[in-house]
Amino acid sequence: MRIVASGDGKGKSLVRAFMWDSGSTVGEFDGHSKRVLSCTFKPTRPFRVVTGGEDFIVNFYEGPPFKFKLSHREHTNFVNCVRYSPDGNRFITVSSDKKGVIYDGKTAEKIGELSMEDGHKGSIYAVSWSPDSKQVLTVSADKTAKVWDIMEDGNGKLNRALASPGSGGVEDMLVGCLWQNDQLVVVSLGGTISIFSASDQDKPPISFAGHMKGINALTCFVQDGKKMMLTSSYDGVISRWTPGIGYIGKLQRKDNSQIKCFAAVEQEVITSGFDNKVCRVPLTGDQCGVAESVDVGSQPKDIHFASQSPELALISTDSGVVLLRGSKIASTIDLGFTVAASALAPNGDEAIVGGQDGKLHIYCIEGDTLKEEAVLEKHRGAITVISYSPDLSMFASADANREAVVWDRASREVKLKNMLYHTARINCLAWSPDNQMVATGSLDTCVIVYDVDKPASNRVTIKGAHLGGVSGLAFDDENSVVSSGEDGCVRVWKLNQQ
Repeated sequence: MRIVASGDGKGKSLVRAFMWDSGSTVGEFDGHSKRVLSCTFKPTRPFRVVTGGEDFIVNFYEGPPFKFKLSHREHTNFVNCVRYSPDGNRFITVSSDKKGVIYDGKTAEKIGELSMEDGHKGSIYAVSWSPDSKQVLTVSADKTAKVWDIMEDGNGKLNRALASPGSGGVEDMLVGCLWQNDQLVVVSLGGTISIFSASDQDKPPISFAGHMKGINALTCFVQDGKKMMLTSSYDGVISRWTPGIGYIGKLQRKDNSQIKCFAAVEQEVITSGFDNKVCRVPLTGDQCGVAESVDVGSQPKDIHFASQSPELALISTDSGVVLLRGSKIASTIDLGFTVAASALAPNGDEAIVGGQDGKLHIYCIEGDTLKEEAVLEKHRGAITVISYSPDLSMFASADANREAVVWDRASREVKLKNMLYHTARINCLAWSPDNQMVATGSLDTCVIVYDVDKPASNRVTIKGAHLGGVSGLAFDDENSVVSSGEDGCVRVWKLNQQ
């Protein structure tokens, strides 16, 4: 019936206890002068609340209504985590001073400590009790997780240190843990979640991770006969995903610089950051080779491979495009208008460039030059994304004015219009493998899937797909679409067939 919460605040608002249904306060929590990092509620009567904070203090409250009872100053650094045992008989506090202290759950009398002889060599960030209240799990900045037996006298004796996955870098510091039934869950600073078996602690852990920052690109391709997806985020992380399995690891890069634009084919990725450079990086399994960096003169806005001839790449900038052949600049072409988006035909013979003025310019690529063949006018906002259909019979474009258009490539006539159902700019779009559907993702957090042969009003809308907006789309097959977003998540959606 009651919830206790702690954090930063003014005056007495560092800790609050309130009724879950009404929000009414059920106590006064004095005694802390700095941020309260952790709190815990005694799960059995008589109820108690314990808090720990940056003032090195552990406070004990009786109630309800809760009132301050006493303080402990056993720690000489931040008290990072406090936890009651499931049976309510004890509670434990852990700190950046590398100590763990155990108290009586009813009186708050100190009854023991975790052994310092076998203790952590760095700050202890989190602790969790076993379901039977006889053991605890701790994790530390020393990149280790440890299981402790809590003895009858209240002291903790080391049972086992769990092998920590990772390379040993700062990102492998362990900052969170949970003992849930037979699972020991630990979380690293870099976002990797590792699950150990409590009953078979020699068994290697299951580890999985993802992105810690917003995802800015998603691409799908075939590698060694298997479908593969790569996602990139602004902090330079490239994650690998397999349909039906999910996350399979990070792409190991020699250079962990930021990524703004990203494209990939089976044997190579090409990236750009927030400078004027483009990096072509060979792929070998889950490893990136040595990057070849090319200065294209201004900040890239869009990158595309000619997938059937990946030596050729098209880089769009504010004023034009750059053609790359291998790691060499073949040509830099000023197009005479402000470029907003682009697309390159898989065989490298055609490029479509969208302008800030909403016009689509179609160019034939002859050698290292572009020859304009047509200008298409339908959009009423800056072009944000352009994509060819898999069979190359069509292409789709979308703009900042929330409209998408499907075009017939041969006639250059509009094939599907009135795709105007988003409420904000469209960031990305994708074609289904059978060329029958096109999906759009928007800043409005929604994904909309259209059937090319049916009116735009006959559509599937996925509301709230990603908090902060949808940034990447790809079809896994004709019945499922994959999306990524600013929330750092990758999601697979099954489409209900009409």
